[in-house]
Amino acid sequence: MKKLLVGLLIVFAAATGAKAQQHYCIIDSKYLLEKMSDYKDAQAKLDNISKAWQDEIDNRMAEVDRMYKGYQAEKPMLSDELRNKRQDEIVAKEKAAKDLQKQRFGYEGDLFKKRQEFIKPVQDRLFNAVQKMANTKGYDMVVDKAGGVTLFYADPKLDKSDEVLKILGINK
Repeated sequence: MKKLLVGLLIVFAAATGAKAQQHYCIIDSKYLLEKMSDYKDAQAKLDNISKAWQDEIDNRMAEVDRMYKGYQAEKPMLSDELRNKRQDEIVAKEKAAKDLQKQRFGYEGDLFKKRQEFIKPVQDRLFNAVQKMANTKGYDMVVDKAGGVTLFYADPKLDKSDEVLKILGINK
């Protein structure tokens, strides 16, 4: 995001301050990725893995809930020692489920690693295609309009996303 904002600032500074004509174009990386079948396949794999992991965590939390409800029902009949033992079991199961959730979905967790494994090669391929197009066409800068940058107006002839698709060998 910061790189993009810096890039936009450079474009506007270059356009106003430079004596030589700057050549730039705009692409939409989200549009490009959605057109790439290997991106769709990678995203589907990630979604399936994520759903399976979430189901596993949900099942563990449901088991904790069942244990707690059973404990609540039996609590008046249990000795202090058995109450403490059951409470410890419930807390341990809940902690294990939360640890698994953190391992799977936490910062740099398993999902992050799988995303790097599946999505990064596709993004690298897209980057290389954009770089090839920019070098071939003589663009000094390529601005990506996806990802939260607001462009109030962009001449549609500046959007070169379809040319990148051609380089990738993808038809609209």
